[in-house]
Formats: sequence, C-alpha cells, structure tokens
Amino acid sequence: MTQTLVVDAANVVGSRPDGWWKDRAGAARRLHEALLVADTSYDEIVLVLEGQAKGGVRAGRDGHVRTVHAKGPGDDTILAEARAAAARGRVVVVTADRMLQARVGGVGAQTLGPSWLLDQL
Repeated sequence: MTQTLVVDAANVVGSRPDGWWKDRAGAARRLHEALLVADTSYDEIVLVLEGQAKGGVRAGRDGHVRTVHAKGPGDDTILAEARAAAARGRVVVVTADRMLQARVGGVGAQTLGPSWLLDQL
C-alpha cells in the first residue's frame, strides 16, 4: 500500500506572511525545494500549483516529488489527485481550506493543516 501526500501549495505558501505575494513563482520553488529534501514517510508527494506559482516549478517528477500544474481551479486538481491516490493506498491532503477538506474526505483522504507540513520542513 502506497502512502501519498498531496500538497495544496497555494494554501501552504499563503499560511505564512513572508512576502510570498510579491513572488508567487519563487515561493512555489522554495516549497518544492524543501519537499525534495524533507524526511517524510510518504512514498510520493504531489505538489499542486496554480496561477503564477506554476512559473516556479516545471510539471513532472523530481525524485519522490511530483509537481502538477492545475489546468483549472486548484481544488479540482487536488481532489482528482486525492481520488487517484486513494485508489492506490493511503492519502493525506495538506490544506486548511475547510471546503476542500470536506471534498477530499469524501474520497477517503485524511487532511492535515499547513502548519503540520511546515513543521516537517
């Protein structure tokens, strides 16, 4: 059984008032770099980017981190990734968005908040 962590990048980056809004692509790149070296128990980490943040990291796989560029609303892409991962094993979605938490819970995903992930990094 695989363990997948799906990261709502906009929500995680937006949880810290560190000037991310001045450079959304740079903030996404910094989160991606931190995930690459993070010591977690997950087989795969899926980083979902939307809007200007997509300019910071190319879509595709880097080691155990797979970056996905949302074609529409990020929440829809996160839900699709959570659904696919739940079919393969355990999935945890990192977001503080209550509506998204309810949606991914419907496909069997657990949720954790951005502060949990940031503490891991």
